Amino acid sequence: MTGPAISSDPLVVVFGAAVRADGRASGALAGRIELARHLAARSPEAIVFCSGAIGDEGSSEASVIARGLRDTVAADRLVLDEESRDTLQTARAAADYARSNGIARCVACTDNWHQPRARMLLRLFGVRTMGARLDHGHRPARRRARAYVREALALPYDAVAGAWALIRR
Repeated sequence: MTGPAISSDPLVVVFGAAVRADGRASGALAGRIELARHLAARSPEAIVFCSGAIGDEGSSEASVIARGLRDTVAADRLVLDEESRDTLQTARAAADYARSNGIARCVACTDNWHQPRARMLLRLFGVRTMGARLDHGHRPARRRARAYVREALALPYDAVAGAWALIRR
């Protein structure tokens, strides 16, 4: 019995972020979409895993990501995960998708401050990862500092939650 063939192209995992009331991507999500567009162009056979459920507004983060990529990425390369509500769920869903489709590695398509947690979770769920630099240097220092503090608090929580999810499998 054989599994799926191993793909040499990475799975580009676009982690969701806020969607505005009018259905447009927030600044953070727009940056992730632009990074995904660049990564997809560099790996023309790569699948782009668009992740994020419906938040406070009507459109899912995944659908907004896909809509933002449709002009440069073929529809058959887009996979929508509209169930994941947070980084932990996205990492688990992406890792499951990668394994079941013979994809050996993922690129975490997210902000620099979010990379350590996103990549840690993907590795925890058994997928090799690479980071992609998304620099929001134009953001005020206070906003960047707040994001890094939030991540510093979330990383150990998600490490434990991710390990617990693996134990319960």
